[in-house]
Amino acid sequence: MSEAKARSLRELHQGKLLVLPNAWDEASAELVVEAGFPVVATSSAAVADALGHEDGERAPWREMFAVVARIARAVPVPVTVDAEAGYGLAPDRLVAELLATGAVGCNIEDTDHRAGGLVPAAAHADRLAAIRAAADAAGVPVALNARIDTFLPHSGFSGAERTDEAIRRGRLYRDAGADCVYPIGISSAADLGKVITGVGGPVNGNTGPELDLDTLASLGVARVSFGPRFYRAGPAAMRDGLEELRRAAGMGGPGARAAGR
Repeated sequence: MSEAKARSLRELHQGKLLVLPNAWDEASAELVVEAGFPVVATSSAAVADALGHEDGERAPWREMFAVVARIARAVPVPVTVDAEAGYGLAPDRLVAELLATGAVGCNIEDTDHRAGGLVPAAAHADRLAAIRAAADAAGVPVALNARIDTFLPHSGFSGAERTDEAIRRGRLYRDAGADCVYPIGISSAADLGKVITGVGGPVNGNTGPELDLDTLASLGVARVSFGPRFYRAGPAAMRDGLEELRRAAGMGGPGARAAGR
């Protein structure tokens, strides 16, 4: 079953744009499937926040993977995990723990959460190659999405060098066995187009003012993900609902009860 799901997930990176609204628990994952999406992707930021931790490998990986396991049991479609930078786990251990959850894909980012900045490109490519080898040894062709963080503020890159370095890393990561690369944080259609052309393989994009789904598809993006966007929309919707309920109940303003004590 895992092998078939992994192959299906990898095949979905070819052809039509794969849209991945990210989930953070069983209920949100079930909503994704009910809406007709063929894959459930998790958001590390959303899962960590729901567990009471900050993003950036501050949540214990066992807690993060326990959530993934519950999601994978709850839905019939392939699940791909935002595994951050791999939590310091050796490649074979990372793959074993990933497969134990029932997931068949993962994001691995090149941010160094311990030393700061980015992991050297060659070293990260070696890690990706080892993850690919471990997945092959396990008999499951895990869909590996290599996140490239050159466009994030902590990367140390700026201006045109962000794009050039993203292309260089993208080629290395693809050669190492990544199915897709993800230059997160690109907001310009021109920059994203350069990366897609320069890498020459499947690229994960994100939406923005210049990057709606039609534009992403026209650029040749293979997949698009939304991170914690839907998770973060929840409290805003609840806040609006509570305000409407407060008015309907004839209650005073939010500070009225405290002031009356």
